[in-house]
Amino acid sequence: MFEWLEMSAADLGRGIGEGAIDPVALTQAFLGAIESHDLRDRIYARLTPDRAMAEAAAAAERARAGYRLSPLDGVPVSWKDLFDTAGVETEAGSALLRDRVPGRDARVLRNATAMGLVCLGKTHMSELAFSGLGYNPITATPPCVNDPRAVSGGSSSGAAASVAFGLAAAGVGTDTGGSVRIPSAWNDLVGLKTTEKRLSLEGVVPLCPSFDTVGPLCRTVEDAALMLAALEGRGAPDLRGARLEGMRFALLDTVAMDDLEDTPHAAFLSAVERLQAAGARVERVEAPEVARAMALSGVLFTGEAYGQWRDEIEADPDLMFDRIRERFQSGASFSAPDFAAGWAELHEDRRRFDARMARFDAVLTPACPILPPDLARLGRDESYYVSRNLLTLRNTRIGNLMGQTVLTLPTGVASCGIQFATAPMSEDRLLRIGAAAEAVLA
Repeated sequence: MFEWLEMSAADLGRGIGEGAIDPVALTQAFLGAIESHDLRDRIYARLTPDRAMAEAAAAAERARAGYRLSPLDGVPVSWKDLFDTAGVETEAGSALLRDRVPGRDARVLRNATAMGLVCLGKTHMSELAFSGLGYNPITATPPCVNDPRAVSGGSSSGAAASVAFGLAAAGVGTDTGGSVRIPSAWNDLVGLKTTEKRLSLEGVVPLCPSFDTVGPLCRTVEDAALMLAALEGRGAPDLRGARLEGMRFALLDTVAMDDLEDTPHAAFLSAVERLQAAGARVERVEAPEVARAMALSGVLFTGEAYGQWRDEIEADPDLMFDRIRERFQSGASFSAPDFAAGWAELHEDRRRFDARMARFDAVLTPACPILPPDLARLGRDESYYVSRNLLTLRNTRIGNLMGQTVLTLPTGVASCGIQFATAPMSEDRLLRIGAAAEAVLA
């Protein structure tokens, strides 16, 4: 059973379909591993064992009857603690929402349940999802699988740790500025940022609804494709026969290649060389509209986030981690005309970017300019915290600002990922590109 904890979600699903894996035993194995793990309380905010075992028993009965709901029917996964779960606390990593118990599951959780996925429980996260580091002194800070002294990346920090440490077959998180892709990159996972509004945000605690997206954190691209299908309640894209030969990739020089630490820089260039050796053509491209859009981050992200949470924050500000609170409150400096003008400019930047990149199959960037920061130093050094947080999300934020769908893959170097970005609503095509790239980068 221990080997089950390290298998891909797709392989577990195949094992269930072939009768080699019992969903009840599988779920018991994951719950047992979670309960006995010394980092359990830093990864899971709370478990849902009764629900998990009931769902596993139903999946086992369907498997015996030869009527499975999806390829992942019976596979146990984790959920970031901002997805509503009926009758179970959903607190988004914040004391502002302590003891908040919704009466209904989030839409994507309902979809996944209807496809047979088993809900193990809720994972820790950055407070109200407003940090890329995963550091949360209010609830818990999940660990990085590659460095016990470092943070795991955020804000879907526990989601990544649950998969990386073998405590879930896949995790479900959200990505507003990089919150699926950073923890995926730092924990050597596959992370998918979906297009805005592709997946429902009903029952998802918001940060910036204009940018919030739902996405999976997985071991493989195939898992990401199957998880996307389950969250949407549809069939998965066909990844068979995907090849890199003849593909054209734009290596984005603007912003994304600035100030890279040596290890992520070398890992990215090595990955690009392997893509080229497999037949892909890579061209360096400047895109000035990206730099212009990045300058809008404050008004668009922080302005909307503070507008979303102002009343709750100001009602009891001392409940919050001060650095997160101050980041929210900085949104008060922007006016409604600033916000409206910012969105008008961003729409134009997106139009220019889409036109510039139309001749390429995908845009390549390093997933993150830096390696996971030291946890202890983040707690004692405010300037280090601020600089690391902003730099962590810089490259991932490009995809959110440009409205793209983005996939991050491991490069083979610990905690270093490479991003592939494509046009909005092109997830199926992006996943095929990812499957081809994964075969080369592995």
